[in-house]
Amino acid sequence: QAFFCLLLCVPWGSSCPPSCQCTERAGAKAVLCSSRHLEEIPKDIPKDAVFLKLDANSITRIPSNAFRHLSHLEELDLSRNAIEKIDQAAFKGVAAGLRTLDLSSNRIRSIPKEALLALNAKLRLANNPWHCECALQEVLWEARLDPDSVQDITCHTAPREEYVGKSLLQVLDAGVNFCSVHQRTTDVAMFITMFGWFAMVIVYVICYVRHNREDTCKHVDYLKPLPSTQVHAE
Repeated sequence: QAFFCLLLCVPWGSSCPPSCQCTERAGAKAVLCSSRHLEEIPKDIPKDAVFLKLDANSITRIPSNAFRHLSHLEELDLSRNAIEKIDQAAFKGVAAGLRTLDLSSNRIRSIPKEALLALNAKLRLANNPWHCECALQEVLWEARLDPDSVQDITCHTAPREEYVGKSLLQVLDAGVNFCSVHQRTTDVAMFITMFGWFAMVIVYVICYVRHNREDTCKHVDYLKPLPSTQVHAE
């Protein structure tokens, strides 16, 4: 009876992943999984975790709903990994309560803006090989970025060579607008597509007219040798 009572008294979801260390920090649960050679996010993180450190591992992707069960999570450290892909719904379920999110020093080139703009957390995005584009510009304008690290968000690649290696904030302060460039590119593509369809219609009409003209000429040539109705009547 004492054994079963013990089982009932242990709160479910409070176990700690084998590769991590779980401690109490100011009365809140902290799950420490730093430098554990992890290649993916552990599945059995306690549901009552408030602080989660997954830094200095080999995680390459943040899938959808990766932290959905962690409704108490406030601080998430994913820095110094090998993250290349972040799904649009990666932080679904923790967006409201998360206060800080560290994604610095990874391999992130682009990220769905929806994944970050839904967050109220302070973001650290420095030291990634960013491709400077409209989505990243919108994140810089609308998300809550850590002011101490915003200068370290640099353009690893960009639409123009002169922006490469420069701070994104510096490029935008110079008057560059990646979103307007994207809009112009879209407009040009639509114009080319419409011109192509218009040209196809014109070619079809010309061919149709020529074909009907040839049929008419053949019909007239066929009727010429035939005796007229008046001659036949005589």
